[in-house]
Amino acid sequence: MTRRLDLAGAAAALRAGGIVAYPTETFYGLGALWSREEALRRLARAKLRPEGKPLPLLAADRAQVAEVAAGLGPLAERLAARFWPGPLTLVLPAAPGVPEGVTGGTGTVGVRIPGSRTARDLAAAAGGALVSTSANLSGGRPPVDPSEIDPEILARIDGVLDAGPAPGGLASTVVEVGEGAPRLLRAGAVPWEAIREALDG
Repeated sequence: MTRRLDLAGAAAALRAGGIVAYPTETFYGLGALWSREEALRRLARAKLRPEGKPLPLLAADRAQVAEVAAGLGPLAERLAARFWPGPLTLVLPAAPGVPEGVTGGTGTVGVRIPGSRTARDLAAAAGGALVSTSANLSGGRPPVDPSEIDPEILARIDGVLDAGPAPGGLASTVVEVGEGAPRLLRAGAVPWEAIREALDG
């Protein structure tokens, strides 16, 4: 039976190289510390997800973002100031040392400071940004409640930080902010029109 963990227990499991399910501002996600490469491999296997695909990260604060991203340029700063904490993932140049298990070999990293206080507190307590991939088997429906997490996944992870139902809704919007103009990679909870307004403001 999968362990139900409190915040301290979930953070300890992550620091030990474990995987936990935890709530984001939309769905329950699977988390591991970005720096634990074996945990990243385990996580891909837990979801039946092909290895080599980039894994997005959630950070507690700007300091954790700076550990994984090689700086926010002016446009990324504008978007972060407007939409963080919240469901906007910025794809940025990866900092040196971020493993391919996170970047997927792209040289970039997708990161956000989430709207969920529980997720931010967990990243803070674990001591680093966390992988955030929905807690479903690859291609399945993201779970809003811990009771909806597939038993196959529960058997492969180290515990669940149960904070009740997550709000659901659209997944985070993903925007690449590199050398050229910002580019929408995935439509989501933050409308592209709002992003354009923030960039033009």
